[in-house]
This record gives sequence, C-alpha cells and structure tokens, in this order.
Amino acid sequence: MSSSIEWAGDPVSFRPAGGEHTEEVLGVLDEAAGWLGGRGIRQWPVSFSPAWVAGAIERGETWLVDVGDKPSGTVTLDWADALWADVGGTAGYVHRLAVRRRARGLGGVILDWAEDRARRRGVDALRLDCVAHNRSLRDYYEGRGFVHRGDAPWPGIPGQPKREGPVLWMSRYERPLAGSRT
Repeated sequence: MSSSIEWAGDPVSFRPAGGEHTEEVLGVLDEAAGWLGGRGIRQWPVSFSPAWVAGAIERGETWLVDVGDKPSGTVTLDWADALWADVGGTAGYVHRLAVRRRARGLGGVILDWAEDRARRRGVDALRLDCVAHNRSLRDYYEGRGFVHRGDAPWPGIPGQPKREGPVLWMSRYERPLAGSRT
C-alpha cells in the first residue's frame, strides 16, 4: 500500500515481517493479548510463542504496520483457513490483527489494506474470526461491513499451530469483495 496513507497525522507503512522481526511481531501481539486478558476476554494466550508465528512469517504472510517510524501493529493475511473449510468461494483470511495501545484505532486502516490486497488477488471475500463471546469485537466487525457467517468450534487457543486444548466457539465474519480482479 502507498506510503501516502496517513493515520492520526503520521504516515502508515506495511512491511513484510521476516524472521529477524519475530520479536517485534510478538511484542505487538503480547501487548494486545495482555490488554484483552485484562478486560476478561479469553481470545489469545497471555504470551505468544515464537513457534505460533514462525510459519506465517516464513511464508511471507505476516506484516508489521509502522506509524511514522514506530512498529504499531501486525497482521497476518493468508489464503486458506481450516475454520472455513465448509464454506465455498475464495477468500483472504485476516489473522492475528493487533495494534499497540498507542495506536488504538489503527485496526480499520489495517482491514482496509487487507481488503485491498485480497481484491487485487481476485478473491471473492475477506474473512476473519474471533471468539464468539467477544461481543465488542463482533460489533466492531459488523460495523465495518462484515457479515456474520455462523459460529464454529475450534479446539485450542486461536493462533496456536496445534489444534489441541479446550474447544472455543469462533464467530466467522465475511465481507464480500465485489469487483475484485486478478
């Protein structure tokens, strides 16, 4: 996305996260996870393990979002998701979108960026999910034009590479991308 994007008066840039950026990605995720946990929202682990993000970083799916010269957010955008295996069509999938507290409100810019990348890839929709009990996040997604596509069980904590642990119900959301092109 162009460096002419601004948020809160500062330029916003997206850069692919390489292995050397793992600690920056984890720092953003852990800060967001701590904030969620402090609000009683059990969506992510208290602390992310490097192994939980390594594969997406290696595949070039994880991005750091800088505001000015400060890493302020991260997002993973990939093209498949087992949670959506029962739903047809092609899509981009937003995972581990997180912003530092100083960049509260940056999430909308990140979602717009993900939508643009998905549209350029020519997929039918942009999809994401969150724990079903996180009503404020569900309201946020619905307010941004995402349509609830049902809830599905997911074993384990979202974001971890292995599907083991207690079953959580995940709310799935989709925003159709009319006019996407290849």
